[in-house]
Amino acid sequence: MASDEPKAKRIKLEEKKLSQNALFGMGNPLLDICAVVDKDFLDKYGLKPNDQILAEDKHKEMFEEIVKKFKVEYHAGGATQNSVKVAQWMIQEPHKVATFFGCIGKDKFGKILKEKAEEAHVDAHYYEQNEEPTGTCAACITGDNRSLVANLAAANCYKKEKHLDLEENWKLVEKAQVYYIAGFFLTVSLESILKVAKHASENNKIFCLNLSAPFICEFFKEALMKVMPYVDILFGNETEAAAFAREQGFETEDIEEIAKKAQSLPKENKKRQRIAVFTQGKEGTVMTKGDKVETAVKTCAFVGGFLSQLVQDKTFEQCIRAGHYAANVIIRHAGCTFPEKPDFH
Repeated sequence: MASDEPKAKRIKLEEKKLSQNALFGMGNPLLDICAVVDKDFLDKYGLKPNDQILAEDKHKEMFEEIVKKFKVEYHAGGATQNSVKVAQWMIQEPHKVATFFGCIGKDKFGKILKEKAEEAHVDAHYYEQNEEPTGTCAACITGDNRSLVANLAAANCYKKEKHLDLEENWKLVEKAQVYYIAGFFLTVSLESILKVAKHASENNKIFCLNLSAPFICEFFKEALMKVMPYVDILFGNETEAAAFAREQGFETEDIEEIAKKAQSLPKENKKRQRIAVFTQGKEGTVMTKGDKVETAVKTCAFVGGFLSQLVQDKTFEQCIRAGHYAANVIIRHAGCTFPEKPDFH
């Protein structure tokens, strides 16, 4: 009998080994253009020092000017792409555990995005089209402030039938065990999200959604609630959770109560109880677990750290710890960038 024991242990170890494409993300790929700018530049385009807005017509020339006038750094951006990039960084080996789908243009910025995804060892499969240029996000930095101006452009053009439905792409979806999509993508392709969410639910895999911003809860409530029955893990921060509660008529402002109520919304796959994870900056993270609510930074970094452990079947405590670790490291770096290797145990 004794000779069988090492074999059993070995088999268990092999099962734990992560396979490529185990984590799937789909969203708005944006090229972050980061630069330290001056007050005149902010004033010229009517920007507040600390803000997040969608680009209007008056901002169109800004993207060209920032490149000509200031020293810029390019980073692969967009909420979901950043989160899977952080997860891949935390995992390190094997490469390409994280897959990413989104839409870009056939242009210089699209080429940079492809190169950046490759450098991050993310298996990015972009739908490339000619109608719109690659989406960009200008991060205008002054001191400790950053004013973000997003021009979705091509990111808005993702088409289920042109990309997700293609056999070779859908095979990558089927390979995954954990799925993560930011609420921002609800404004682009609800039908793509639903196809992925239903696949996860029917195959007892884990589907995660981020509330992303109060405007998603307010103006895309109908789309959000079509996806909610398939959500196994719901992420958000305190302002998003509050907006969600208002729209749902929860009649409470207590974040723990909101988490409990979000957990108990109708759910398709009864084998997994929904978990709500709400971050509140320095206040720690609130997470529903069974009938209890536990308190343990919302950024792409927190979610990325969390997903890196989730895809390895670690405990939720470990997921939260990794989330906080990644957020604390990345908060010290420009854009969503990080040191070469994580120091997380």
